[in-house]
Amino acid sequence: MSIWMIISIVLFLFCLWLFFYLSWLKREIRIIQKELSLTRKQSYNRQLTVTLYDRDLTNMAVELNCNLDYQRQLKLKTKQEEEKLKQSISDIAHDLRTPLTVVKGNLQMIDAGQMKEQDKNYLNICHDKLEVLKIMVDDFFEMSVLESDSTPVNLTVVNATNTLMQFVVDNETLIREHGLCPDIRFPEKSVIILADLRMFERMLGNLLNNVMKYAMDSFIISMEINDSGENPVCRITFSNRIIRDLDLDVEHLFDRTYRGNQERHGNGAGLGLYIVKLLAIKQEAKVSAEKEGDMLAVRMEFQMKETMD
Repeated sequence: MSIWMIISIVLFLFCLWLFFYLSWLKREIRIIQKELSLTRKQSYNRQLTVTLYDRDLTNMAVELNCNLDYQRQLKLKTKQEEEKLKQSISDIAHDLRTPLTVVKGNLQMIDAGQMKEQDKNYLNICHDKLEVLKIMVDDFFEMSVLESDSTPVNLTVVNATNTLMQFVVDNETLIREHGLCPDIRFPEKSVIILADLRMFERMLGNLLNNVMKYAMDSFIISMEINDSGENPVCRITFSNRIIRDLDLDVEHLFDRTYRGNQERHGNGAGLGLYIVKLLAIKQEAKVSAEKEGDMLAVRMEFQMKETMD
């Protein structure tokens, strides 16, 4: 056998070994990639392992495992800190509610008839500011409860049409006091949705408060059925014209403590629409907002049960 043939055989065997080695190496890389993807998407807790004996690949797997462990510890610590923060907010809000109630009760007991006119004005200012503070504390307390409570909500059938009509009637005086005129647009048939009635009414109240903050003269409450998908949904929209110089970022309208105009709308903690989002998540519903020109539309979307006459 000639030397060239021996060299050729050796080169062939080396190339064959190299081919299988590279194939195995690519297989190991794909496995590591899959494991990392599962770790990111599904909180996967398995350690990365390699079956190919390669020092560099083994060292890389060791470093990746160390980083994954570190990230898990950070994630656990962050979650624990978030839980502590939520509990702290809940405790603070709860502790503030009692003295606020006492102060409000004592202010109501003051005999305004024996006071000077200027003192009466001071008393009215105290009443107004105390009411704003009470609303803020109540919102913080409700937010902390919603964020910390992971108990599934028992959804029931709710007649959205009747509930909305009753809601408008109950709040008619408040709406008129703000100089607003509601335009109601409902389907001819009653619409039945899957929701929690108390949470649904709370969402309506927060959306109305948002309208009263930003609406100029009138607003629209519309309800429509979208049956284009596999499951029909009910869309309830509160629309209103807003002040022209009001800079609203609809991308962040449902963020915690977001307020459209810090100077002109300073009352409240900016939690109203954030609470709406939390309540929607609890009920497997959706919320969204859009702004076109000077019109702002805030929309809720609920799964429908059925429609009936």
